[in-house]
Amino acid sequence: MPDWLRELAPILILLAAVAVVIARLPKVEGLGHSDAFRRRRVLNWLPLGLTYAFLYMGRYNLKVSKMAFEDMQNAAGHAVMGNADFAFIFGVGVVVYGVSFVINGPLTDRFGGKRAILVGAGGSLLMNALMGLATLALLDGWSLAPFVSEHFRTLFSVLYGANMYFQSFGAVAIVKVNAPWFHVRERGVFGAIFGILISLGIYFAFDWSYFILEHFGSHALAWVFGVPTLLLAVFWTIDLLWVKDTPGRAGFTDFDTGDASSGDDGPQMHPIAVFRMMLRNKVIMTIAAVEFCSGFLRQAIMQWYRTFAKQTDAVLHLKGDFVYDNWGMLLCVAGILGGVVAGVISDHVFGSRRGPVAALLYGLLLLGAIALSFVYTTPAVGWLVVFMSMAVIGVHGMMSGTASMDFGGRRNAGIAVGIIDGFVYLGTGAMSLTYFLLLPEEEFDAAGNLTGPVLDPKNWIAWPLAMIPFAALGLFLATRLWNARPKGLKAAAGH
Repeated sequence: MPDWLRELAPILILLAAVAVVIARLPKVEGLGHSDAFRRRRVLNWLPLGLTYAFLYMGRYNLKVSKMAFEDMQNAAGHAVMGNADFAFIFGVGVVVYGVSFVINGPLTDRFGGKRAILVGAGGSLLMNALMGLATLALLDGWSLAPFVSEHFRTLFSVLYGANMYFQSFGAVAIVKVNAPWFHVRERGVFGAIFGILISLGIYFAFDWSYFILEHFGSHALAWVFGVPTLLLAVFWTIDLLWVKDTPGRAGFTDFDTGDASSGDDGPQMHPIAVFRMMLRNKVIMTIAAVEFCSGFLRQAIMQWYRTFAKQTDAVLHLKGDFVYDNWGMLLCVAGILGGVVAGVISDHVFGSRRGPVAALLYGLLLLGAIALSFVYTTPAVGWLVVFMSMAVIGVHGMMSGTASMDFGGRRNAGIAVGIIDGFVYLGTGAMSLTYFLLLPEEEFDAAGNLTGPVLDPKNWIAWPLAMIPFAALGLFLATRLWNARPKGLKAAAGH
C-alpha cells in the first residue's frame, strides 16, 4: 500500500463509519423532505464544503511553509521566517480576517452565498499563486530574490492579509447557502458535517502540504502554495455549475426553517439595522464571545505544537514520533469525532440546543489546558493537544456552523456568522500577539544552527499557561447559553 494511502486510510474508515451512523439516526419527522431533495442537498453542500476545506489548505499552508522558511537565512543571518515573523504575518492575516466580516457579511446577505464563495475562492487562489511566485523567486534566485528576502515580513503580511480577506467569505458563504436547506431541528447533524469539513481542511493543510514538501523536489516549497491554487480553481468551477443558494433555485420548494427568520417575509432590513439588532442580541454576542475563546485555543494548539516539538527536540525528542509525523491526520480524526459527537448530541439529546454541548466541551478544554501546563514537557503533550483539538473543533462547529444559522436566521445568516466568526479570528489575533510577546525567539550560531532559549522546553511555559484563562472564560460563557433557543417572528407573536 502506498504511504499516502496508508495515511489516508484511517480517515476514510472513520468517514465511512460516520456516514453509517448518520444514516441510521432517527429521521426528523414532519419536515416533508423527499429523497430527491436530500440527494440534491448533498450535491449542494458537498462541493461547497470541499471548497471550504481547500480554502483551509490555502490558509494554513503558511504554517507549513514556516517549517521550511525557518531553515533559510536572509542576508542578515536570520531565518527568513522566524517565530516572530510568523506570529506577525499570521496575526495580520487573522485581524484582517476578523475585521473583513463587517464588510463581507452584509455583502453575502445581499448577493448570496454562491457569489460569496466564488469571490472568496477566486481571490484566495490568486493570493496563493502570488505567494508561490515570491517563494519561487527565492528558491531560483530570480532578480527579485534580494527584495523578497529583505522585505519578506512586509511582503507576506500584505499577500497573506489579502488572502485572509478573501478567505473570510468561506465561512459566511457555507452558512448562508446551507441555512435555507436545513431546518433548525436537523442543523446539529449539519454542524457535524461542518466539523468534518473543517477537519478535512486541517488534514489537507498539514499532511498534504508536508507531503508536498517532502516529495515535490527542489520547488516543493513553492508548490505548498501552488497546489491549493490549482485545487481551488477546480472547485471554483464546480461551485459555479452546481451550487444553488436556495431549494427553490434548484427546482424544489422553499420551506420555513424554524430559525430566527421564521415568519419574516417582509423586505430585507438594511445591513446597519441588522448589525444593531445583532449587537443588541445577548445570545448572538455571547456566542461570539465563546468563539473568541475558541479562536485563541484552536490556533494556540494548531499553530504552535509542531514548532514547539521541533525546536525542543534535543531535549524532548518529540520530533518524529507518531503525533508529530501524523499531525494533520490526527487533527482530522479528532475534529471529525468532536464535530459528529457534538452535532448528534445536540439534536438527539438536548433537543437542538447548542449551549449544553458547548459547555460540556469547554469543560474538557479547561481540564486539558490545566493538565497541559504540567505535562507539556513529557511525551503526553502530543496526545493531550489532539484531545483538546477534538473538543474545540466540536465547539466551533456548533457555534459558528450551527448556532449562527439558528439565531441569525436564514435571511441574516451572513451578518450573524460574520460577527461570530469575526470574533473567532479576533481571538486568533489575540493568540498571535500573546505568543509574539511571550515565546522565545530563534537564535543562530556562526554555523547557522538553531541555538538559544528556544531550545529549552521550560522557556515555553507561556504556551500552555496562556490557554487556561481562555478555557475558563469560554466555559462560563457557554453555560449562559444552556437554554437558548431561536425565536422567529411567529414564535414571538405567540407570546
